[in-house]
Amino acid sequence: MKRIHPAIVLLLVAILAYGLLAPQLGFYWDDQPMSWIRYQLGPEAMAQYFSTNRPVWGMLYQVTTRLLPQVPVYWQVFALLWRWLGAVVVWLIVRELWRDRPRFALGAALFFLLYPGFNQQWGAYLYSHFFIVLFFFLLSLHLMLRGRTIPALIFSALNLWMMEYFFVLELARVGLIWTALRDSHPDPKERLKPTFRLWLPYLALFALAVLSRLFIFNNQVYGFSLMSQLRADPVATILGLIQNFFVSLWVVSGAAWAQIFTGIDPSVHGTRTIALYVAVMLVVLAGVGLYLFRQNEQTAQRRSAWYAVGLGLFMLPFAGVPFWTTGLVISLAHPASRFTLPFMLGVSLILAGLLEFIPQSKIRNALFALLIGLAAGRQFLWSVDYLRDWQSQKNLFWQLTWRAPGIQPDTLVLMNEELSFYADNSISAPLNWIYAPDNKSGRIDYVLFYPTNRLNSSLPGLQPGLPIHYDYLAGTFEGNTSQALAFYYSPPACLRLLEPDLDSNNRFILDDSLMRVASALSNADRIVAEQKAVMPAIYGPEPEHGWCYYFQKADLARQMGDWETVVKLGNQAFKLDDFPNNPVERFVFIEGYAHVGDWDRAIELSKMSYRVSKDYVGPLLCQLWKRMETETDQSPERSEASAEVQSLFACGS
Repeated sequence: MKRIHPAIVLLLVAILAYGLLAPQLGFYWDDQPMSWIRYQLGPEAMAQYFSTNRPVWGMLYQVTTRLLPQVPVYWQVFALLWRWLGAVVVWLIVRELWRDRPRFALGAALFFLLYPGFNQQWGAYLYSHFFIVLFFFLLSLHLMLRGRTIPALIFSALNLWMMEYFFVLELARVGLIWTALRDSHPDPKERLKPTFRLWLPYLALFALAVLSRLFIFNNQVYGFSLMSQLRADPVATILGLIQNFFVSLWVVSGAAWAQIFTGIDPSVHGTRTIALYVAVMLVVLAGVGLYLFRQNEQTAQRRSAWYAVGLGLFMLPFAGVPFWTTGLVISLAHPASRFTLPFMLGVSLILAGLLEFIPQSKIRNALFALLIGLAAGRQFLWSVDYLRDWQSQKNLFWQLTWRAPGIQPDTLVLMNEELSFYADNSISAPLNWIYAPDNKSGRIDYVLFYPTNRLNSSLPGLQPGLPIHYDYLAGTFEGNTSQALAFYYSPPACLRLLEPDLDSNNRFILDDSLMRVASALSNADRIVAEQKAVMPAIYGPEPEHGWCYYFQKADLARQMGDWETVVKLGNQAFKLDDFPNNPVERFVFIEGYAHVGDWDRAIELSKMSYRVSKDYVGPLLCQLWKRMETETDQSPERSEASAEVQSLFACGS
């Protein structure tokens, strides 16, 4: 065990925490639009996207995307490797600062590797590039400690010119220099001059980077609002900053690490997931614990601990400046947990330093192994959440293509905010990739909006006839609220194209989703039966044809007036082991049987739906039967069935 290099330990832990589900994971959040721009629209479109949005960072994407194809598993492995390499460099940095404390160095590196404040590792296409920039910064620190100033300055420049997340953290470099000189210059007064002399080249580089951002690359992603707020209300602004400062420090430290103790819910995670979680936690706990107990290290040193905690605390304010000055809230929720990335090193040093105050090595090692095991298990559970969301998104698009083989260009798609790790911008990318794969122009054919996000901004209202102009990354969309499709998605229920006459009063649709109101805009004529949709390879293979497949195909046949096909699909669907998860999913088959004259079957299915929820389903059934009466021919059977329905469901009362 002694011969295993710490880098190997870090790699094994990284694989257990982040990599077990990598082959099954996909693209998330900004992964989808950014990869769509690069791989479908081309390098020129990507250059255009980054021209006003971190242009130097965009050059990094041009390199990486020439090396890796648009295959999620490749990017998952790529991101994991950069996360691991960053942890290895943290180990090197801490080993350089505390050469007689190898266990402490490994501890800090493991805390950095598994830091639970950041729970978006699996947005791999995007965050691999974050971790590359962070690696550049960390490597520049290590090279500086080794006395290699020129390479250190080069990697520091790469960090400073690529993005703003770790920009101000560069100023914390002086804390590492101060710590590194503590033995050669024990007197703090004598240490000031050599510290400043060593820091000066990096400070000059930082000043140059600031000037370049002010006068050359002055199109920042996040606007600086602090100065205007200070002019408007200086006292309130300063008090708000102080409060935000302390709240943020708690969020990135105590609250972040408290997440590892979050209980498991068997009804949510299931037996298999819980078993894997326990296995990951125990394997990491036992492996790290055994490794530490075999380390020959001196007893804890309070002086080293104080320096580690002090250095970590010194770094935290610099880590938060980019967010506090732009009004961004540091949070543990998706997607704001990305703002915790600059705090990772400082928090890891603090936690590792605090453990050093425990004098008994066995207790210290056991507690350390427990924290690492729980953190690895927590990260694995988050990977399960990402896997489920990817599967939900794949099912969404398969069901969409079954229901809508083709969609007319310039169509606005409205949908509820169901997916956890996808903004509406995220889903607009595959929507265009699937329905307009050959469009390489600057005119975007489709956008998807969550009304909860877009109303009164990009979406001016939920009334017909309102023009939509939307600048979508590498192109523009021109549409109208009268050219819209409204869908509701709440798995395990099927995706549903909303119907204006039914769904405006459908209480199965959550009121705060705004989709009841949006249903009035849903225009099924925007869907064409001709197969134009082409599912990308990353969404394959096509799922098994269960209930939702037959529901979607029947709903398409209903739209086309092909009632015989609706009935045929219904006969097949009701023989499945699968079943509807929303009583409204039977409505299309009720209509189908009614249109072919099988009124008894239509009443039978209506009763089945009614039994689910009389208050919710009854009014909808009454409206459905009212519609069927106007669309079917008069007959004694229809009159008898309608009278029975009126009585059963208290229609008109």
